Amino acid sequence: MKICGIIPSRFGSSRFPGKPLAMLAGKPLVAWVVEAVKKADRLDEVFVATDDQRIADAVAAHGGRAVMTPSELPSGTDRVAFAAREFFGGDFADDDILVNVQGDEPLIDPALVDALAAKLADDPRWDMATAVSPIREASDFAAKSVVKVVLDRDDGAMYFSRAPIPCDRDREPDFASGLFVRHLGIYAYRGAFLRRYIAEPPCELEKTEKLEQLRALWMGARIAVVRTEDPGVGVDTPEDAVRVERLLLERANG
Repeated sequence: MKICGIIPSRFGSSRFPGKPLAMLAGKPLVAWVVEAVKKADRLDEVFVATDDQRIADAVAAHGGRAVMTPSELPSGTDRVAFAAREFFGGDFADDDILVNVQGDEPLIDPALVDALAAKLADDPRWDMATAVSPIREASDFAAKSVVKVVLDRDDGAMYFSRAPIPCDRDREPDFASGLFVRHLGIYAYRGAFLRRYIAEPPCELEKTEKLEQLRALWMGARIAVVRTEDPGVGVDTPEDAVRVERLLLERANG
């Protein structure tokens, strides 16, 4: 069994073209993500999956490794699977664990990466793992941009939605109850399930909500959920880059 951290990174972005190469505190964004993911203890390999040679060159210049992937792949998950096969020089094994870390999360907690990998490595019940953090504001609960998750008693995902779920019929949501959580865009896949997943076309739920993890639930997958208090700080816009650069400098200066 190998456990790999794979960072999908594309040059194109409608809101922030060239985002992976944006310079933050002297290094491109993608290099910061690689550096953070490498601090996870349970990973055997870390590499970037990209469709742009400029990104691959920037990764190599900062001591990382990159795998070139076709531009026309339909999702980040497909890019992860393609890159893993290229990296291994053949198909990945059924028991390999592939952790998909978003390429715009330079402040990702390595402990969260380890926790997702451990969920699959230590418990064969799960096909996938992902993460959630508490929802604390009514505005986040209502926002379609914030994906909500309903969990079962084992913290397995029952459903993901852009709608405000679960719905409290009789009163305002109690955000201290632990019921109301937001999805964080990090995934771990067991190799055998990832192979099945990318062979399956998008289902109607996925196409309606624009959430590819719903395909996994529609297929009958069991998705473990790791809770974290940290909602993460991603870089979606140039303004985000300025804010994250300040946080990186504050962390570096203790």
